[in-house]
Amino acid sequence: MPGPLGKDLLGLAPLSAAQIELILDTAGPFREISERAIKKVPTLRGATIVNLFFEASTRTRISFEFAEKRLSADTVNVASAGSSVSKGETLVDTARNLEAMKIDMVVIRHSASGAARFLAERIESNVINAGDGTHEHPTQGLLDMLTLRDRFGSLKGRRICIVGDVLHSRVARSNIWGLIKLGAEVAVCGPRSLLPNAIEDMGVTVIDRIEDAIAWADALNILRLQLERMQAGYIPSLREYNRVFGVTSARLERAPKDLLILHPGPMNRGVEIDSDVADGPHSVILDQVTNGVAVRMAVLYLLAGGKPELAEAAKKGNA
Repeated sequence: MPGPLGKDLLGLAPLSAAQIELILDTAGPFREISERAIKKVPTLRGATIVNLFFEASTRTRISFEFAEKRLSADTVNVASAGSSVSKGETLVDTARNLEAMKIDMVVIRHSASGAARFLAERIESNVINAGDGTHEHPTQGLLDMLTLRDRFGSLKGRRICIVGDVLHSRVARSNIWGLIKLGAEVAVCGPRSLLPNAIEDMGVTVIDRIEDAIAWADALNILRLQLERMQAGYIPSLREYNRVFGVTSARLERAPKDLLILHPGPMNRGVEIDSDVADGPHSVILDQVTNGVAVRMAVLYLLAGGKPELAEAAKKGNA
């Protein structure tokens, strides 16, 4: 019987505000596990989870693996370069062969938008989207919201500006869907060439100048330039981008109030964000990394049929 999130987590767009809040609330007890000397509970003992990554990843892949192991699941990591995909095997054939080995969940990252849904519709195992093309990256959106909620208490009425390469960013889309559902005001800021057409239809405000974004926002979520997804012509140069849109300490000093600074990583220091900002007192970037493990533990637990009200007991190894 599907749990409170259904069979899969493919994006934040289909989730209700109550479901998003449920994940964030469930992450709280699991965060404490990572602070212990023995960072493990038997909650998912006996479950087998496959991490199927067709794109390069450091934080997301390792974060999922930590989350799985801290819940005592058995994990298998599959990268396209070392698998039969490099010999021409299709995504579905790969997953069906894995499922024939009696797995329980698949965590997938893929360069094609919709790949996670395509897979979820064809296998019985739970599927978690770890980023598909430019579509969504739901667990990143969730950990960003948890980090903001930790500092603000509530997101209702808070002003969050997403800065940078929104066009190619699945992180931006998940953040927009989730933040708006929880009552935040959301804006985007960046070169018009790096903003999707009609992005205002998603319910966001477009701010053209970084100085105006800093003056407006309670928090900035700064995105890197995804040069690997770009052809020539989006920006004149990296230096010019930093000059016009870079988040620098000099710009923040002119802000009317202190801002929280988020970044999903990896950072291009000196391009979208300067080092003294990334490492400064208003940065919560490392808090995002810590919260990522807790959020992914919560998602795994809920998709495996864990009861939200028993999360506290699960933390103690009793559920």
